[in-house]
Amino acid sequence: MISSGGLVRLLKKNNINFFTGVPDSVLKYLTPYFEKNKKNHVIAVNEGNAVAIATGYHLSTGKIACVYLQNSGLGNAVNPLSSVTHSKVYSVPMLLLIGWRGSPGSNDEPQHQVKGQITKELLTLLNIEYCTIRTEKDFKKLNSIIKFSKKLNKPVACLIENKILKEEIKKRPKKTEKTFLKRINIIEKIINGIKNKTNIVATTGFTSRELMELQKNKKNSKYNSFYMIGGMGHSAAVSLGVSIGSKKNIICFDGDGSLLMHLGSMASIGFFGGKNFKHILFNNNSHESVGGQTTNARNINFEKISKGLGYKKYFLINDEKKIYQKIKIFLKSKGPTFLEIMIDQGSVKDLMRPKNLIEIKKKFMKKI
Repeated sequence: MISSGGLVRLLKKNNINFFTGVPDSVLKYLTPYFEKNKKNHVIAVNEGNAVAIATGYHLSTGKIACVYLQNSGLGNAVNPLSSVTHSKVYSVPMLLLIGWRGSPGSNDEPQHQVKGQITKELLTLLNIEYCTIRTEKDFKKLNSIIKFSKKLNKPVACLIENKILKEEIKKRPKKTEKTFLKRINIIEKIINGIKNKTNIVATTGFTSRELMELQKNKKNSKYNSFYMIGGMGHSAAVSLGVSIGSKKNIICFDGDGSLLMHLGSMASIGFFGGKNFKHILFNNNSHESVGGQTTNARNINFEKISKGLGYKKYFLINDEKKIYQKIKIFLKSKGPTFLEIMIDQGSVKDLMRPKNLIEIKKKFMKKI
């Protein structure tokens, strides 16, 4: 295993003092070190955005930044890595610290297995030199690749597999405004109030898994569920596509980190979304399923954003008062409409994990 603090100290010895990226469960033990200097740490909304931030930092300082991400996020980063930072374009050096989910031989979820198998090939196609570190003896490889980045002004990458980093700083829970509303309880209230033959698309992480948990013992549900196990940030756009292809009501269960990742989808919904489209944001101000890092979503005015982008109405639930009544009014409203629900962090333990994703798709399509 590798000391998380030791890895960060190695980066700083190489004059890497600026960190930006999207939180990842594999790399979560590094977060407390990154957060020590808030001016030099930016949690980006998506991985391409993080590469762009690192590019700007280099342009203003001449230094290289560390961009951290899960390998699933490489897809978001391909554009700036190929059309901005590439050695044949602007030739911008930076270190990509990549949590390598689904690495060959590991036992991981289907969506991680697919990306895990092609991670190295993607880096090679992007002309990015990389190393893999599993013990502190491998720090020599990391040192060499950082020097290579500085010398040739090229992005380089370091792959870290799951359960390699040690937890050395216990992360203190951040003080947030308490609502005493738990996501699973609100989901249960919503599905109890919906009409027959309603389609639901649930975003990745705990939201999908809690919906599955509530549905597992119900043979004849009033609703038809599609669980977005991968593709973080795309549940809203998938929901829009469903709403266009079906006259039935569609509800998107979204999370704050997910929605911010591809916020532009709200503009498409506002313009193309029909009366059958309803968008629910479960806002707990955190990337909860990968370590609880802050999204800053509590500081965003989603009422102005949703209405400005064409949603017909905005609703808010931020306490336990008249929850059923508010949900009922929202569900009866003509879309596209937006409901923001302020929830606390915390999920049910030992949640189910979707496995047969092809079967999930088939069941959803059969009922739609």
